[in-house]
Amino acid sequence: MARIIVAEDDEIVAELVRDALMGAGHGVGVLPTGAQALQVIRARRPDLVILDCNMPELSGLLVLREMRKSGELADTPVLMLTGRQSDKDETLAMWEGANDYMRKPFDPEELVFRVEELLGTAARAGGARAVR
Repeated sequence: MARIIVAEDDEIVAELVRDALMGAGHGVGVLPTGAQALQVIRARRPDLVILDCNMPELSGLLVLREMRKSGELADTPVLMLTGRQSDKDETLAMWEGANDYMRKPFDPEELVFRVEELLGTAARAGGARAVR
């Protein structure tokens, strides 16, 4: 079971993400703002973070930038899950250090697959703590 933090201000999307990941056996915490997410991420490092680009207080890209500047959080896998549709937005997110990028609307099964892939890659690389 992995510990996953989701920063998403849309309650319906947050519920879909939480239900899909919990159904796959993961522990999921959902926060409605980037600032709250960053505070929780810094307090207790998760195994993976899912960020929306557009959030109140602090955008997902700014949360990602802060994580990548932090020695302790720099290698935490990050999946951007966003309504932004342009290739330029995806390129920017990847340049900032995102490990993967999914556009909304999304297939919950594909989300679980990509999360599992990111967790497996992190475990093999020794970056994130071993996922039980």
